[in-house]
Amino acid sequence: MLDIDEKKVEYWLEKAEGSSRGQRAFGLFQEGYNCSQAVVLAFADLIGMDEKALARMTSSFGGGMGRLREVCGAVSGMFFVAGALYGYEAPGAAGQQEKAAHYARIQELAGEYRAVNGSIVCRELLGLATPGADQPTPELRTAEYYKKRPCGQLVMLAATILESYIEEHPTDRQGV
Repeated sequence: MLDIDEKKVEYWLEKAEGSSRGQRAFGLFQEGYNCSQAVVLAFADLIGMDEKALARMTSSFGGGMGRLREVCGAVSGMFFVAGALYGYEAPGAAGQQEKAAHYARIQELAGEYRAVNGSIVCRELLGLATPGADQPTPELRTAEYYKKRPCGQLVMLAATILESYIEEHPTDRQGV
């Protein structure tokens, strides 16, 4: 059973209703983008890269890394955007402080997502009993698909959490 913080669930669900980026990510997922692409493309204007390039760069992360059902693609997308906006550049000792600060940021974002959903692992979020990879061919996006999968809500949540983080921690790297 997944450990969920009910107060955080209530807080983030309410916040998601008014989140422009959360709603955008949800819409992009409904259009057929995978979970990671939907989150990243909701922030494309801040990243400052071509949307087609971003869609290609994040296409491997859907389904918990190519349907391996590992780290949720929405979480991977959230981390991708965080890296683009706040990530470190200097290798080795020169970048040690920035690296530590960035990893703390990633853990904070993951912690918020985990508190609401109980996990950041795709397989666990979907309630799949069998560990390991799924068939590589994704299911067609039908009305039935959207009814049985929480992924639309998960991308909305990831984008909402990140939107809130960005509002609280402005960066001068936006559009870079």
